[in-house]
Amino acid sequence: MESPVKRGNTPPDSKKPDAYYVRLALRIAADFGVSIAVPALVATYVGQKLDTRFQSHPWLLIACLVVAFTLTAHWLVKKAKIYQNMYEA
Repeated sequence: MESPVKRGNTPPDSKKPDAYYVRLALRIAADFGVSIAVPALVATYVGQKLDTRFQSHPWLLIACLVVAFTLTAHWLVKKAKIYQNMYEA
């Protein structure tokens, strides 16, 4: 008996296999995790160094974190739109 799946990786009706969506989900989780963690860690490091240098504890740390979180939110929205297009394609 013949398999309902055509030759290649694409099932009938051009639906993508489940493995595609699992890989996409893992890619999104990793990308978003790094996109959140790295700016926060860099901002914390830079903010602490600046606070130590200028003796302005904790104001420059807070300012660096606010800038990092704002940029991170902007990047995540852009990435979410890209991943939405990948999911729907």
